[in-house]
Amino acid sequence: MPELPEVETIVRDLRPALVGRRLGPMRKSTRSLRSPWKRSWRRHLRGACVRSIERRGKWIIISLDSEVCLLVHLGMTGQLRVMPASEPVAPHTHLIFHLDGGRAHLRFRDVRRFGQATVIETRSLAAFFDRTRLGPEPFKLDASYWDQTLGATRRSLKAVLLDQSVVAGIGNIYADEALFEARLHPARSACRLTAAERGRLRQVLPKVLNRAIEGRGSTIRDYVDGAGQVGGYQNEFRAYGRTGEPCQRCARPIRRVRLAGRSTHYCPGCQNLRPATHARVNAEFGE
Repeated sequence: MPELPEVETIVRDLRPALVGRRLGPMRKSTRSLRSPWKRSWRRHLRGACVRSIERRGKWIIISLDSEVCLLVHLGMTGQLRVMPASEPVAPHTHLIFHLDGGRAHLRFRDVRRFGQATVIETRSLAAFFDRTRLGPEPFKLDASYWDQTLGATRRSLKAVLLDQSVVAGIGNIYADEALFEARLHPARSACRLTAAERGRLRQVLPKVLNRAIEGRGSTIRDYVDGAGQVGGYQNEFRAYGRTGEPCQRCARPIRRVRLAGRSTHYCPGCQNLRPATHARVNAEFGE
């Protein structure tokens, strides 16, 4: 599933390709995405000029001068690209927006159809994300909010990081990578972390995500960037998907378990479940 780094990469690719261009007629497939497409939305989109493209969590926000936003969620296999109209339409393409009088297209393709596209008024954008209970961005985590939120739940760290109402944009891959970086066992109860450990995790999250953005995201199966190219950060994984391979820090084999309903990868040597062993780790982080 595309997570924050993949979505951010696509947003950065789409900005120079879309901002300032006008949307023409659109076509949709007969198959539905996660939510239905309303016919009334067409009149708000046709002829509208793209003002900006931003990201919120895993959502792509395309703001138009008609005072509406086209919101796109890639789900598990979604792809959003600008391409010449002459390029053959790939199977599982569900939305096509004409650009430049039909010479180019903005196409949304989604093999598994867990993605979503919706149109809302610009003034309702904040309320939309409030209704979806989307948490703060990992780059702007307030220390007091983080301490209070983690301290109030017995859930595992893996479950907390996957909860989009706690922190937006993180999924299975980067939860594993961040917990490895922070030397925290994914099964640790969030409320049992020390203040130093909570702070360490808060600082590690943007570090890992920024590295992944620099690597243009991770391609496991379907992800391609806004130019149709695969990501490169999958070659830099230190925990995710490395079951049985030696840890890059201590050489112990990486383990995989089922946690919070997802496959979870960790090092049993570096990410000890017992917090009493973390004094040395805290010292290494200068805590």
